[in-house]
Amino acid sequence: MSEVEGIVLGHRDGHGFLQRDDGEPDIYLAQQEMRAVLHKDRVRVRVIRYDRKGRPEGRIIEILDRRKVPIIGRLLHENGMWLVAPEDRRYGQDILIPKNATASAAAGQVVAVELTEPPSMYSQPVGRVTEVLGQIDDPGMEIEIAVRKYEVPHRFSPETLAQAAALPDKLRAVDMKHRIDLTDVPLVTIDGEDARDFDDAVYCEPHKSGRGKTAFEGWRLLVAIADVSHYVKPGEPLDEDAYERATSVYFPRRVIPMLPEKLSNGLCSLNPEVDRLSMVCDMLINSDGEMHAYQFYPAVICSHARLTYTEVAAALANTRGPEAAKRRDIMPQLLNLHEVYRALLKARHRRGAIDFETTETQIVCDENGRIEKIVPRTRTDAHRLIEEAMLAANVCAAEFIAGAEHPSLFRVHEGPTPEKRTTLQNYLKSLGLGLAISEEPTPGEFQAIAEATKDRIDASQIHMMLLRSMQQAIYTPANSGHFGLAYGAYTHFTSPIRRYPDLLVHRVIKAVLAKKRYHLATGELADAGARATKLRKGSKAAKPHISEQEHWEGAGAHCSANERRADEASRDVEAWLKCRYMREHLGEEFAGTVSAVTSFGLFVTLDALYVDGLVHITELGGEYYRFDEMRQELRGERTGIRYTIGARVRVQVSRVDLDGRKIDFRMVHEGEGDRLLSRGRPSSRGESGSASEALAGVESADRAHKRATKAAKASKGATKGKRASGGTPRASSARAKASAEGKGGKAADAASPRSASKPRSKR
Repeated sequence: MSEVEGIVLGHRDGHGFLQRDDGEPDIYLAQQEMRAVLHKDRVRVRVIRYDRKGRPEGRIIEILDRRKVPIIGRLLHENGMWLVAPEDRRYGQDILIPKNATASAAAGQVVAVELTEPPSMYSQPVGRVTEVLGQIDDPGMEIEIAVRKYEVPHRFSPETLAQAAALPDKLRAVDMKHRIDLTDVPLVTIDGEDARDFDDAVYCEPHKSGRGKTAFEGWRLLVAIADVSHYVKPGEPLDEDAYERATSVYFPRRVIPMLPEKLSNGLCSLNPEVDRLSMVCDMLINSDGEMHAYQFYPAVICSHARLTYTEVAAALANTRGPEAAKRRDIMPQLLNLHEVYRALLKARHRRGAIDFETTETQIVCDENGRIEKIVPRTRTDAHRLIEEAMLAANVCAAEFIAGAEHPSLFRVHEGPTPEKRTTLQNYLKSLGLGLAISEEPTPGEFQAIAEATKDRIDASQIHMMLLRSMQQAIYTPANSGHFGLAYGAYTHFTSPIRRYPDLLVHRVIKAVLAKKRYHLATGELADAGARATKLRKGSKAAKPHISEQEHWEGAGAHCSANERRADEASRDVEAWLKCRYMREHLGEEFAGTVSAVTSFGLFVTLDALYVDGLVHITELGGEYYRFDEMRQELRGERTGIRYTIGARVRVQVSRVDLDGRKIDFRMVHEGEGDRLLSRGRPSSRGESGSASEALAGVESADRAHKRATKAAKASKGATKGKRASGGTPRASSARAKASAEGKGGKAADAASPRSASKPRSKR
């Protein structure tokens, strides 16, 4: 059968998949195939069979490249052996550590390990400790683990730090040459209370011009964006580090920035009452929200105020209130901003752009970085008016670059694939609503369905299915439009402090303004139509035989992949924090809503805590439940009981797996409430120990059962054949001791709302 190459993707259950280089569907790798490889190794696989659904299964025939990155885990000592249990369960194997290679780390500490011997069919991997991170309960440890686990660059190179330190502390006369002076224009920044870098400022005023048929009446909207490209030049250390990161990564209470602090919070941050360099998108927008004209130019600005969403929302809600009085000098332009926002909103509705109202949450942490509470984030007109202003500037940037026929990166969001479209069509048909999408669906069709169903009990279920049918937004030089926003061309221009694609777009716009051409491979500006031959110093990607278009494609793929990496790292930290938080609520009972239905159970979001967990199908009752993929429901064959997205349920927190980032619930059936409540909370008679004692008993029995199960598996493996490393079976019981709580195989990843300090939009 055929042979293919690709990357091994491990699974926490022991098996794995080959992510093929040719982009075809993944190939399943059985557990025995994974014994000689680790997650992210590069291999060649032969397809040996297909299952009943036509899915391929493979056998590894050659290991092409071992991944050489540190592995993060807990150092454990059991039966005289030192080993590290990887934090990332996809590695699937513990790593043996020789006694003299522990770097003086103590048992239980979190460490980084470098492999000295790879795994084989008959032996475990062997490694040495290269870094001791500390105790698992140290404040911020979850972030230290995540940045290493997902290989997020978190240390700037010495060359980058030296270059940043050499930059001036304030603007010089030479920096202001060939720029328009807008320091007298009362631009303002509007951001969240916890924002530290301000990369956009806005200003709006009424505007009239022309006579007769050429007359224009509407608004002049200025969006000024920090001119990062003035300081970060192609090929320099600052640029190399920024490209490697591609994006800032946002965690609760901490940010891993794309640029050093001197730039991100200093020279490039549009702080109030200081002159800053910017790229300005100057727009004329009519009363219907249509773009009449626009232009880009470099400028010097001075932000007249640093405003928060809360302040602006309060001032707009009551123009005679205390917030409005405090900002009396800038209230006219805030009202203008609100008017142009309402006009842009009209245009959004006419385009049919998709706008689902979802509940976003904010994690509030204490001084030790632990969750204090999770609260819903209120989205006001202040948030929306800034979002619409940024969307308008991004669209102008995309049209400007497309009109100049200059290669660049677009933000592309495509509609449903044929398979997802068919699934959605069948789902809508099964609801009997009389609503459907066409063979070539438009954003307006999606928005119409959302509007028509917004007051239904199952509205969240329908909206979730609409969202799942669409593809993920990516960066690419091929402009295919933005389906969700209903734009023919869209790019990212407004956040160059925290997104590398925006920085590239700034460079392209400057090149077009100068009637030049920006060559990504070299970083040079050349006359339009000229070809660059000099390669960027130190650039491995810049090869003469690779076309300019291929360089842009590579940059788009790199930025898209790193965006996903940043999201995964953020979700991992938030899930860890939520699991830690939920340990304090073990045994307690909560009301919740079913947020997803699968063949193995229900995901439930708790109303009071905004945390997700899994109710496994075995917890639903003593009957067989059949999963209906078309209706997205579980239905009991005997009773006919149905569980669908949006269903209201009552659950008890039964298990928390901190290492696996999973939370288990069990369903509270009618008549069980009083009994479960007494287990989860102290009784009114003052028997404060009864609930904790009962819970401790459950946890103790669970741990004993898991130790016995793992010991039996280890014994069975030892009977089948001793390993080459002395015949010692894997010390799987050590992993159970490393976990603060029992590990359930029937648990869900904790929910991952947007971080409190995360950017306002990723569209």
